[in-house]
Amino acid sequence: MSHHHLDLPQLIRAQGYRLTPQRQLVLDTLCAMSSHATASEIYEQVSAQMPALNQATVYRTLEFFVELRLIAKSDIGGQTVYELVGEQPHYHLVCRQCSHVAELAATQLADLADWLLVEHGFQADLDHVVIQGVCADCRASSL
Repeated sequence: MSHHHLDLPQLIRAQGYRLTPQRQLVLDTLCAMSSHATASEIYEQVSAQMPALNQATVYRTLEFFVELRLIAKSDIGGQTVYELVGEQPHYHLVCRQCSHVAELAATQLADLADWLLVEHGFQADLDHVVIQGVCADCRASSL
């Protein structure tokens, strides 16, 4: 996913924050990777371009972007991964046996969000959800 589709630098500035060269590099790296990436994978890419940048700065920058809800942090396959949030909600079904990841249509959880708000007064952040379970292939092979 490219941050040229969403003006992420402008979103950062609009919230009153600076887009430092380090933040820009992490953002560009995430965009170039265009999929789930661990902090270590991101650091490896970033440090190739800016060797003086330390791992702690990359971790802090990732957490900063998570707080701004520009990227999502999820546990997929036992690893913490990061991904750009994008314009639409983003849902994954992750098989805990084979680690296969499938995407789920954004409309599927809209009813749940509405129900939570009406029944519990709870406004859920469902812009990036990972649902763990067992895929059809693994279930079929275990029968």
